[in-house]
Amino acid sequence: MSEQSASGLQSWIDNRFPLTSTWRYHMSEYYVPKNINFWYLFGSLSILVLVIQIVTGIWLTMYYQPSVDRAFSSVEFIMRDVEWGWLMRYLHTVGASAFFAVVYLHMFRCLLYGSYKKPRELLWIIGVLIYLVMMTEAFMGYALPWGQLSYWATQVIVALFGVVPVIGDDLVVWLQGGFLVNEATLGRLFSLHVVGLPLLLIVLVFLHIVALHHVGTSSPDGVEIKQNKDENGKPRDGIPFFPYVVIKDLVGFGIFLIIFCAIVFFAPEFFGYFIERPNLEEANPLQTPEAIHPIWYFTAWYAMLQCIPNEAFGVLVMFAGSMILLFLPWIDRGEVRSIRYRGLGYKIGLAVFIASFLILTWAGMQDPSGAPIVIARIFTAVYFGYFVFLWAYTYFGFEQTKPVPERVTDK
Repeated sequence: MSEQSASGLQSWIDNRFPLTSTWRYHMSEYYVPKNINFWYLFGSLSILVLVIQIVTGIWLTMYYQPSVDRAFSSVEFIMRDVEWGWLMRYLHTVGASAFFAVVYLHMFRCLLYGSYKKPRELLWIIGVLIYLVMMTEAFMGYALPWGQLSYWATQVIVALFGVVPVIGDDLVVWLQGGFLVNEATLGRLFSLHVVGLPLLLIVLVFLHIVALHHVGTSSPDGVEIKQNKDENGKPRDGIPFFPYVVIKDLVGFGIFLIIFCAIVFFAPEFFGYFIERPNLEEANPLQTPEAIHPIWYFTAWYAMLQCIPNEAFGVLVMFAGSMILLFLPWIDRGEVRSIRYRGLGYKIGLAVFIASFLILTWAGMQDPSGAPIVIARIFTAVYFGYFVFLWAYTYFGFEQTKPVPERVTDK
């Protein structure tokens, strides 16, 4: 196609659809801080993994049968008899863990550089909602293979809703589609996992990107590049997202895909952390596994649940552990965004907070007795104590911050 023909086609499209203006707004004329670093890669990586999950998920639904009699055997059929079926399933299971890994690292970057603070409060809230939908989506997907842990984890999670006052028992019956986990339960989980929640997730991701491009990407210094523009109205300390950041992200994509494919081909079960051995056995309602615990990205919340003797209070604490993140922009009253210029107390507090989450993740994988229970109780208190500390530390002015530069630095 000649240059003149291409220009004519572009004009024809632009008269009917805002292609060029959209490209400029979100890509070639969307400026990001020139000193963004390694931590800014994980937002783009999460989109890449989401695409992997959607593509492989659509492929798996062509062969999976959402029936208690055929679900497990259909997964075995995919693994053994469908051409490249084993690869698609492993891409999907490893992709689920990769999705949570990159999202956790993306959220950690937000904590490092205060990306949840004004004017990005709504951006942060949408991001937390994405995380909550991800957890719901992952739980429903975990149930679909209908292995031993799939069945019993479904029993445990659905039973938690029984603690809801007044309507708890009726809610459990409605979720199960009966008085026991049965065919209707699996059908509902399948429909929500394949259709309902992915649509909601895509909408939230779209809103997240739109909100991000409206307020702009935060810088590692916590400085707003929109406040310093040249005579053409372009940020002096910014670079266009395309091509500079796109090329940088593509390098990161390549490194990630090498690691990702190495796990898929050489350790798809990842020593039982991505696919637990009991889940390789078909669900048996008459035989309880020796240990019932969720997959690794849920175990921190599960540790909070099982360390509290009162079931209703345990459920409340477990849900509060994730829901409290929605209020972080108002809990942290500090004016400085980036950890580079925040006080020593904030740095120590954040380190302790991350350590508490990792320890709870470990505790949730252990037998619910003895030392792991005690450790889970201690670090559940530490986890919530961080938010109390952060509010008091910033509200009462205890934090001693460093001067924030007027423009982004070259660090």
